[in-house]
Amino acid sequence: MENKNNKIAVLYVDDEENNLISFKATFRLKYKVYTAISGAEAIDLVRENPIDIIITDQRMPEMTGVEFLEEIIEIDPEPMRILLTGYTDMGAVIDAVNKGKIFHYLNKPWSEEELDQTIQRAYEVYAQKKELLETYSKLELSNEQLEFLLRQKLLS
Repeated sequence: MENKNNKIAVLYVDDEENNLISFKATFRLKYKVYTAISGAEAIDLVRENPIDIIITDQRMPEMTGVEFLEEIIEIDPEPMRILLTGYTDMGAVIDAVNKGKIFHYLNKPWSEEELDQTIQRAYEVYAQKKELLETYSKLELSNEQLEFLLRQKLLS
């Protein structure tokens, strides 16, 4: 699934360079892939590029995946968020859901098929959400126009 003329923009954040290389090699033909080795680098990428899906590792130095996602929500709440972790850390998963507003949680190492399906499902939800927001925006404009016409009618 692609948005209009562009590939789905996916940002993968992990402090292990080999994981970044593997992700990019696996998905570069199907998606527009951005990678970042730290939360700070990823934040800069989100500020500079339209991103549809964000996938982040939980355990990173300087900033956890959940802390990174919390900051991303402040910058751009639109992208769908997916958390990866190699550890069974229920506290991190709960924080990811409550604070990072994640769409999905996956264990590392990820399988190509499962991650691809998760990206596809996340993008479907993302596209539906964008469509609903556009419809809502059009309805708000129509409502304002109707209110204006009604005021004009009442004043005349």
